[in-house]
Amino acid sequence: VGSGHEMLTLQGHTSNVRAVLFSPDGKRIVTGSHDCTVRMWDAANGRESLLLAHSGAIYTVAFSPDSRHIATGGMGGLVQIWSAD
Repeated sequence: VGSGHEMLTLQGHTSNVRAVLFSPDGKRIVTGSHDCTVRMWDAANGRESLLLAHSGAIYTVAFSPDSRHIATGGMGGLVQIWSAD
């Protein structure tokens, strides 16, 4: 059994993180939280590159196949589509 080691720590959310996803190209990470924010991070250095305010707690996130858009799903049955640029 291999032993993993921590490569990055992504800090910024102020409540539970419910969703974490790598972009299809592996260059970005998107996270969604109960703090009603979606954050995008550079996968190489952990720097936050985008902050989106959702209208409720986030339960799920997804990238489009071309990594140009993010879909979020959250409280109240709301789904929102965002530009990832």
